[in-house]
Amino acid sequence: MTAYLDVRHLQMLRAIATTGRVTDAAELLGLTPSALSHRIREAERRLGVTLFVRLHKRLRMTPAAEYLVQVADRILTDLERAEADVRRMSHGVTDVVRLAVEAYSSYHWLPHFLQHLGSTRTDLDLQIMADASQNTLHHLLNRHIDLAVLPSGVPQAGTVAIPLFADEIVFIMAPDHRHAGKAFIEAGDLEGEDHITTQLTPSPNQEFMRVMRPAESYPRWTTPIELPEAIVELVAAGLGTSMLARWAVEPTVATGRLAMARLTADGLPLEWSAVIRQEDAENTATRTMADLLVAWCTADKLGFRRAQA
Repeated sequence: MTAYLDVRHLQMLRAIATTGRVTDAAELLGLTPSALSHRIREAERRLGVTLFVRLHKRLRMTPAAEYLVQVADRILTDLERAEADVRRMSHGVTDVVRLAVEAYSSYHWLPHFLQHLGSTRTDLDLQIMADASQNTLHHLLNRHIDLAVLPSGVPQAGTVAIPLFADEIVFIMAPDHRHAGKAFIEAGDLEGEDHITTQLTPSPNQEFMRVMRPAESYPRWTTPIELPEAIVELVAAGLGTSMLARWAVEPTVATGRLAMARLTADGLPLEWSAVIRQEDAENTATRTMADLLVAWCTADKLGFRRAQA
C-alpha cells in the first residue's frame, strides 16, 4: 500500500520554508528538533526524493521541496478556510466569501454594503481580507480570496471580470498647492512636481502615463509607497502630489484636507470590476456575492456611475 504525505508533512514543509532552520521550524510547530528531523526523513522516504540539503545550521530546499511548499500552502489554506467556514455554519451561515479591494477606497463604502448584505442575505458571510490588498490577483488565483474589486484591465487567464462602476483617475494635492482650485490639470502642469506613486518608475501602460507621454512632460518620481492610504496622508501633509482613483480619495477631499483636479479637460476614465475565478463563474456563492455587489453599486446612493457592460 502506497504511503502518502499527510497534513503533518505539509505543515512541516511550510514551517521550514518560513524559517529555514530545523530548530526554528520545530519551535513553530511545537515539536522537538529530533521529531521534526524524523518527519523530514519520513517524508523523503515516502516520496523517494531528497527534500532538503543541510548547509551549516540551515536547510536549503531542493526543487522538489519548493514545488511541494507551493502545493502545501494552497492545501493548508483551503483546509484552514474550510474549518473556519464549518464553524460559521453553526450560526446559520451557509457560505463564506472572502473579498479584497485594491484601493484606498473600501473604508467609506464597505460598511454600507455590509449593512445591506446583513439585511438581505443572512446566509452569506463576507470576510474582508486586508492582507490581500496588494498582489490581489495572485491571492485570488491561489484561493486566499474569492472576490476582488480591481481596476478593469487586460483579462487575466483563469478569471472573470464583471463590470461594477465607472470612475476616473484624478490628480491630488494639498489644499494650499499651487494648482489647487483648478478644474483640471494638463501634462505640462506636472513638470517638476514631487510625485508619489506605488512604483519608482511607473509602467508605460499605466493610465496616467497616457497623459504624460504625448507631452513628454514628467514629474519627479519620489520614493514609492505601496499603500494608497499612506500616499493620501503624505499628499495631504504637503509632501508631494499623486494620482489615484476618484472614488478612493473623495471622502478625504470632502473633509478639506485634500484637493483634487481632473486629468485633462476630458478626464482619465477608469472602470472597476468584480473579479472572480473562472471556476466560480456559474451558480456559486462567490458569483452570487459578485452579482449582489453589482446590483448594489447600480442602485446605491453613494454616487457610483454605471460601468460599461
